[in-house]
Amino acid sequence: MSTAPAINQPARARVEGPLRVGVIGLGMGSVHVDAFSRVPGVEVIALAGKEVERRTQLGEQWGIPHLLDEWADLVALPDVDIVSIATPNSLHHPIALAALAAGKHVFCEKPLALDTEQAREMVTAAIEHDRVLEVAFNHRRRADVQYAKTYLDEVGIGRIYHSRASWKRRAGIPGLHSWFTSKRMSGGGALIDLGPHVLDSLLFLLGERRVVAVSAVAHGELGRAGYGAMDRREQMAGDSGLFEVEDLASALFRFDDGSSATFEITWASHTIDDEDISIELLGVDGGVRLFVPRYASDDTLRFYRDVAGRPVEIAPDVHVPGGEHPLVIAEFIEHVRSGNWEHHRGEFALHRTEVLDACYRSAAEGREVRLETA
Repeated sequence: MSTAPAINQPARARVEGPLRVGVIGLGMGSVHVDAFSRVPGVEVIALAGKEVERRTQLGEQWGIPHLLDEWADLVALPDVDIVSIATPNSLHHPIALAALAAGKHVFCEKPLALDTEQAREMVTAAIEHDRVLEVAFNHRRRADVQYAKTYLDEVGIGRIYHSRASWKRRAGIPGLHSWFTSKRMSGGGALIDLGPHVLDSLLFLLGERRVVAVSAVAHGELGRAGYGAMDRREQMAGDSGLFEVEDLASALFRFDDGSSATFEITWASHTIDDEDISIELLGVDGGVRLFVPRYASDDTLRFYRDVAGRPVEIAPDVHVPGGEHPLVIAEFIEHVRSGNWEHHRGEFALHRTEVLDACYRSAAEGREVRLETA
């Protein structure tokens, strides 16, 4: 099964009063601190991370009273209601399990975990300890993605039989010598880094269809050759240092309703694509294309259909103002305050981890992999 069996909990009143947050991690953690601090009635009271100078600077900037070296010391603080995880991927699982066992709600950067087994343990812990567990899938909050979803729900394009989804970079390896390219710390490369956002947006637009089978390939040729660094100062052809992961992954998905999708994620490739995100949905009565070059905020959405026997292209005027991270954190806080936690235990994130895990297994084994939930 994809998740642990639900445990019936008594009706819970809305959670009022202040909520106190501890943030672990000093990179994306700074974004979490900023977003949580914007929500009324929420206070960041603790910050954990190894870089003392950076930790001190953030603590002074935001007036955070507890500045700690070890994440375990933050989790142990009795006044912390929420633990926000913004660490390397390998730490998501142990921190979340400890925080949930300590009675904290958990907000976690993507991916939920390194693999399906870890992700399932995290969801099970959220259910058993009766706490909220959510992941930072902020791309689905983009205004163009939300507009496309409303169009699909209210107008529709007929049966969607095939989709294409990708995030392609010309040179976007986050760090040739960092934890991003260590298999042990990251769990993978481009697929586990960029893939969760594209997969989440695709499944959101498709109404949460379930992937039942995956056939994938993965390559790390450019990274191992020293090409493709996001920071050009790191790029030395033929001498890339530690590079144990993929810089390109490509897959075919089969869904539970018989439809299909192609999925491609690249950190680096010698191509025209620079920093391009694309999702295309092909329906019997119409099509949708979301194309976001270099994080564009305008002119990113198209609808295609036939009107009076002629092909028509519709370009809605949709502006993406940015700031999706505060939106997802504000929504997380509302879920905590609502007292209705039953459907906020990480199940959406678990399926996304199952799919990405299946991609890695398929690429390693050279065969199609069926998901356990199929």
